[in-house]
Amino acid sequence: MSAASRVDVAIVGGGHNGLVCACYLAAAGLKVELFERRHVVGGAAVTEEFHPGFRNSTASYTVSLLHPEVIRDLSLKEHGLRVVLRPFSNFLPLPDGRYFKLGGSQEQRDAEVAKFSTRDAERLPRYYARIEAVADVLRDVVLQTPPNVGGGLIDVVRAAGLGNRLRRLDMAQRRDLLELFTRSAGELLDDWFEGDPLKAAFGFDAVVGNFASPYTPGSAYVLLHHAFGEVEGQRGVWGHAIGGMGAITQAMAAQARALGVRIHTDAPVASVRTRAGRASAIVLQDGREIEARAVAANVNPKLLFTSMIEADALDPDFRDRIRRWKCGSGTLRMNVALSELPDFACLPGRQAQSHHGSGIIFAPSLAYMDRAYADAHAQGWSREPIVEMLIPSTVDDSLAPPGQHVASLFCQHFAPELCNGSGWDQHRETVADLVIDTVDRYVPNFKRSILGRRVLTPLDLEREFGLVGGDIFHGALSLDQLFSARPVLGHADYRMPVRGLYLCGSGAHPGGGVTGLPGRNAAREILRDLARRQAR
Repeated sequence: MSAASRVDVAIVGGGHNGLVCACYLAAAGLKVELFERRHVVGGAAVTEEFHPGFRNSTASYTVSLLHPEVIRDLSLKEHGLRVVLRPFSNFLPLPDGRYFKLGGSQEQRDAEVAKFSTRDAERLPRYYARIEAVADVLRDVVLQTPPNVGGGLIDVVRAAGLGNRLRRLDMAQRRDLLELFTRSAGELLDDWFEGDPLKAAFGFDAVVGNFASPYTPGSAYVLLHHAFGEVEGQRGVWGHAIGGMGAITQAMAAQARALGVRIHTDAPVASVRTRAGRASAIVLQDGREIEARAVAANVNPKLLFTSMIEADALDPDFRDRIRRWKCGSGTLRMNVALSELPDFACLPGRQAQSHHGSGIIFAPSLAYMDRAYADAHAQGWSREPIVEMLIPSTVDDSLAPPGQHVASLFCQHFAPELCNGSGWDQHRETVADLVIDTVDRYVPNFKRSILGRRVLTPLDLEREFGLVGGDIFHGALSLDQLFSARPVLGHADYRMPVRGLYLCGSGAHPGGGVTGLPGRNAAREILRDLARRQAR
């Protein structure tokens, strides 16, 4: 083993949160090195060629939750990041030959909703106002460090600050907040609306990345989690990063390097070494050792504490609870190269129209989504899966050859572990064909236009990106794994039980999605601790 090098902070994992954390720390003058096991940084937010001449976002695939402060503080636009809005939020082709669009102007939105229910069109503005009022308060909360239950004075102050923010809500809004944290999305939407397509458009956000039925208690929060976002100052909308999601993380990496961060790829970390109860170094798989004043881990907490930390360095109760950390989002991800643009039976045409640039949802009702989950829970995967398709090449011609296209297929429900003893490697192509057949029922030219595909099962997502159980959130967004309980009560402030070890990934508050906030918030706490140590 070569002699150990020494840094202020060593960061394990080069996903977007690791890059964000590195940038904030380096901007404060610290010596930071980041270690990524893959050949490219970005984690699940990368753009790669998957078929000759065709590139696309490999796993993460759309923009909304990336926080404006992160974009500004890291100068991402100056490093080339450009995001364009979807023309419509969602487009749902329906089994009866009709279709539903959600988005556009208020007049367009009201007319579309009224096609299925005039009552829903009248109620929709109030629904949006209720969701936005709660989301607006929580937009502030996601920027804060949660108070630790049983903590000291600083946690009392944090809890008081949270109480002050929640006092902005009137009583009706506080009741809405309680419902959104505890009820199912299905119950909530059934109370508000009667039209199946509208409920399905909203309900999709409650099951995306969430291995659950829309009628599972707590799924309303997952819907709310996806309402935090904004693009170019417009709240509740979604967009495409020109160049794919890798454009975001490459801009982050450019800023990190400009600030002096050393980025190492093809550098998997084997373990975090401890000395006298403190994280003192990381050890790479090739035997190199990097000593550090602090270690920030941008990995799933289950992976960190069951594979990278010696068991005797952890309190037995903490270790047992991490073993029970709920992971598994039931997601299958596929990219396809297309010879021509999808031609929808319900809205024909092979020239780009507004619906081609939307989030296209193949799941016409909450009942369909409920059956999909029940099927996957019982048999391993849904025989009628939930599919969202995006066609980013309609707004970004850098992704495919002229006249051809790429499509992202984000699919639910596929159990993280199969119940019959078989593995995903045996069934990858079977379920990929099932997904394509599902789309082809609504898009008759889809299957025959496919030139190539890349399929990532839950197991592939774990092997490729370290997403344990294929979990895109690094842990379920359930009430027992949120805020002061993320990842475990007593360690919600990014400080882990081993002193000098911090969690800066999506397993920490505020959870998953390409937000950059766990990395930003963790960096703030690391800087506070290192400043205190320096003062002492």
